[in-house]
Amino acid sequence: MIYLGLIALGLVLVVLVATDGGPIAGVIEPDQLAGLTWGVAILGLVMAGFWHQFRDRMGTNLRYLLIWGLLGLACIVGYSYRDTAQEVGARVMGELNPGSATVGPGGTVTITRRADGPFAVKAEVNGSTQSFLFDTGASAVVLTAENAAALGIRPGEDAFTTRVATANGVTFAAPILLDSLRIGPIIERRVAAMVSRPGVLSGNLLGQSFLNRLPSYEVRGDRLILKGK
Repeated sequence: MIYLGLIALGLVLVVLVATDGGPIAGVIEPDQLAGLTWGVAILGLVMAGFWHQFRDRMGTNLRYLLIWGLLGLACIVGYSYRDTAQEVGARVMGELNPGSATVGPGGTVTITRRADGPFAVKAEVNGSTQSFLFDTGASAVVLTAENAAALGIRPGEDAFTTRVATANGVTFAAPILLDSLRIGPIIERRVAAMVSRPGVLSGNLLGQSFLNRLPSYEVRGDRLILKGK
């Protein structure tokens, strides 16, 4: 390869002498041809050295080349199917941690049903984590008196003015306004809610005062899918 390079340089030198400084074929100037030839010669020397080293360890270098090629292909495939991979990962996390919000394509949030049946939804109320039961029959978000107290919300006795029907019969609840309620990336502010009397409910309820604000929500098998704005 080095000999071929020397022969090419000799031919270029002959052409430059023959043209006597004038344009070559009326297209390229001698100094441009000289610069191009010099660059090609340097590139040829570099490639010759690379090929010499590559040839001495052909088997090992081919194996490394194959590994890097496969890694590059894996990166391309992974990028092409990134949305699918994200959805699969979200489903796996949902199975491992039921009630946690997993984000899917389009900003949807998926909640996996608990083993005992209902959807338990982990949400942040005024920045603190609370667990809710998904309940489309509840007209509002409802906090137990105990969970409300943990958030610093303690309605007075005269605040329990709203008549509500529960599985244990008719009772009264205290209407309140939550600063924020967040499930994953979905956040609603100034959400109307109620606090139940002590001992009436065993858990918080995620009701229509939050659900009605969403563009959509639906149940698909063992998954609850919420769509934010």
